[in-house]
Parts: sequence; structure tokens; C-alpha cells
Amino acid sequence: MNITSNNFISLAKIALADEDQRASVDLGTTNAFDKRILAMGEFGEAHAEALRARGARAKRRALSRLPDLLEQAESKLAENGVRVLWALDGQEASQHVLDIIARHEVKRVVKSKSMVSEEIGLNGVLEGAGVEVVETDLGEFIVQLGHEPPSHIVAPVIHKSKESIRDLFVERLDMPPTDSAEEMTEFARRYLREKFLQADMGITGGNFIIAETGTLCLVTNEGNGRMVTSLPDVHVAVVGIEKIVETVEDYALLTQTLPRSATGQTMAVYTHLYNGPRCEGESDGPRHLYVILVDNGRSAIYQGAYAEALACIRCGACINACPVYRLTGGHAYGWVYPGPIGSVITPLLNGIESAKPLPHASSLCGVCKAVCPVDIDLPRMLLDLRADLDERGEVDFQWRLGLKLWAIVSAAPWLFRAGGRLARLFTGDNPPQRLPAPLSGWTRYRAFPPFAKQSFHQQWVSRRGRES
Repeated sequence: MNITSNNFISLAKIALADEDQRASVDLGTTNAFDKRILAMGEFGEAHAEALRARGARAKRRALSRLPDLLEQAESKLAENGVRVLWALDGQEASQHVLDIIARHEVKRVVKSKSMVSEEIGLNGVLEGAGVEVVETDLGEFIVQLGHEPPSHIVAPVIHKSKESIRDLFVERLDMPPTDSAEEMTEFARRYLREKFLQADMGITGGNFIIAETGTLCLVTNEGNGRMVTSLPDVHVAVVGIEKIVETVEDYALLTQTLPRSATGQTMAVYTHLYNGPRCEGESDGPRHLYVILVDNGRSAIYQGAYAEALACIRCGACINACPVYRLTGGHAYGWVYPGPIGSVITPLLNGIESAKPLPHASSLCGVCKAVCPVDIDLPRMLLDLRADLDERGEVDFQWRLGLKLWAIVSAAPWLFRAGGRLARLFTGDNPPQRLPAPLSGWTRYRAFPPFAKQSFHQQWVSRRGRES
């Protein structure tokens, strides 16, 4: 997938002008945000905060032992009959999949939703090799039909209306026209059922891997994950190395916080635990199970100041809460991961020079940290990334100059007072609503208020004088 994150500002302007998309994104994120509040607070605020604290400890404990837990997971997976492969980057991960396809003479692949496979551009690689690839998560299926990337890590099609999906099905699949969401879903179900039955390989991601048992864990709501992993003879799971958890107890905890934070459910509809391929005497399940553990920049993050970002469990709660995402949607972020978490990990995974606007794509309101089920300090990371950009000289000259001038004025009380007086003098009671550049960036979108007749300091001195 191409990275266009440096075009965030121009892409955001396009998104802001699309009223239908804005309405769809606002409806979807508002519903998810409200449902999360109810689900997390089901047993009271104290219980919700305790759940977050325990989840945070579980993920950080796993990160603190990540190298050891990866080796333990590899050993346990192998004991269970799973073939474990390691991939330093996306190219190596994709080549592993191509090699498996050649080994088993695979022609058709069905996929369950996998953000890592989106990250490494796996679909394009397989299609380029002549392999038919079908996404089976309904949202991913829709964006695949529309030749679009997902716009949300949990709800890939949050940016589309029911009418636009109907038109896409009619155009691409010859669906009889209908305005019924149930009929559209049933049509997609019948279409995908044939793909499941014809597939030679199923590809999934992995929400967690339990190190102590060598268990691959998937959380889904549609049942397509079970079809992908049980009908084809070959199952390949492409999983980021940060998805390791230490114990079954840790998994049991996090599998409660994930659906509550993602979709407002107490539990997901389907929770799958895979301990290996089909054993002798069993009648179903894949004959071959491969787990590809993907680094793709994660080790570099792990060794640096932003290791905490690897604690993310990809619930999307920060995305649903973010006022910037709610206005722009996901495609403006220019890569797989949108919202606050995307504004942190996109620069970290791809190089900050390829995503310079993203650390600034935040109001720093702090709600992303407040809703994170593992308490990742995203606002602090965004500020630190801004500092990194400044140190690298990636900040525009006018911003650097403006901030230096502001620092000089702020450090000298007489200059600060003089600036306030001059501003009040020249703007008066009816300030101009069109300021010249570079200040025009403010008045292009906001009303310019008049300056107070007295500064805060003057009012403070005056009031204290009257009180005494």
C-alpha cells in the first residue's frame, strides 16, 4: 500500500468537503464511542479503571519480556504442530506466503480481516502472482470491491453509506437493487459461501498469541474467521511480533477489554483459540497451520523511546474518540493506521519523514489516552514526535521563526504588555476578519475576536486593589 501521509492536509480538505462521508463517519464513531462507555462502565467506573490498569500491566509485562516470550511461543507452537516462520519486513513475509502457496499448489485464497496483511500489501503481491484473493470480513469485502483501503482498523467501511454499498453491489456483483441492509448482507453471505468452499488457503491475522500454551487467538463478529480457518486445507496466520501475551489469564483479561473498547460488546460473537492443525482422527480443521511472525519495524520501536506504542491491542477506541478523525475519516491519514494511534505508529514504522503532518493531526485533548484500554500515553508521544521533527529541521521556517519570536516576547514582560496594547490599539472593537499571511490561516476558518480592553494581569491587579 502506498504511503501518502505527507498529503494529510490536502486529503483532509477533500474529506471535509464530502458531507456524506462526514455524516457516515460521525454516526459510526459516535455509536461506537457511546457503546464503549456503557460496556466499560457496566459494573461502575472503579471497575472500568481497574480493568484498564490490569490490561496495561499485562501488556507492559509482555513487552518487558518480549524476546523471551517470542522464543517460548515459537517453541510451544512448534510442539502443537504449527510451522513458525519469521519475517524481518513485509517483503519477506509476503515471500513466505508465496512459498507456502507454491508448496501446496494454492489457486484461491480467502482472508479474514488482518491489519498486518494490509500493512505489508499482501493482497497486491498475491494477485500479482496470479492468485485469487477474497476478503471475507464484510467491511473488508466491500472496500476490496471498491478498490479502496480500509478507513478504520475495526470498521473498514465506516466512511460509506448504505446507499453507496448498495450501488457497489449492483455494479460489481449484479445484485438485484434493494434498500434492505439484511438483503444486502444475505446476498454477500451467499456469494462468499461459494468462495469459502472453493478456497485452497485461508489467511488471518491474530489478535493474540499466548506464549505459555502456543495458542493463536482470533476475535471476530461475523463467523467468517471460523470459515477461513476450518474449511481450507492450509491456514496461514500473519501476526505482528507485539501480539504476544504471557499467560492464558492475561488473554482472558484482554479479550474482555478488546470488544468492550472496540464495539461496546461484553464479548465478541466469536472467540477462536487455535492450538494447531488437524490431528489424526479429526474430521475438520486445516491440515497445515503456519504462523508468520512479522517484525516490519517493530524491533526498532521496541528499542527506542516509543516502545509503549507496541502495547496497542488495535481496538480503535482512540480513533472513535478523536475529534480530528471524526471530521476527516481514515483515508486522509494516508496509510493503514488512522487516528491517534496511526499518527504515532505510521511515522515510527515508515520513518517520520514520510508522515510529517501526522504528529500535528491532533488537538491534544487527551481523550485518546482516557479511552485506551491499556492506557497508552498517545498525547505525550505526539508531542515527542513533534519535538523529533523540530530537531530534524522538518518544521516549516515560518513556524520556527514565529515560535522563536513568541518565546522572546513571552520572556520579557514589558514586550508582552506592549504587544497586547498594540494589538488592542490596531484591532479596536471590530477587528478585521481577514488577516494577511501568515495569520490568514486563522481567519480563513475562524472568527477573529476583539482583544479585551484590559489584560488578565491588569484585571487581576485591579480586582485585588478593590478587595484590599
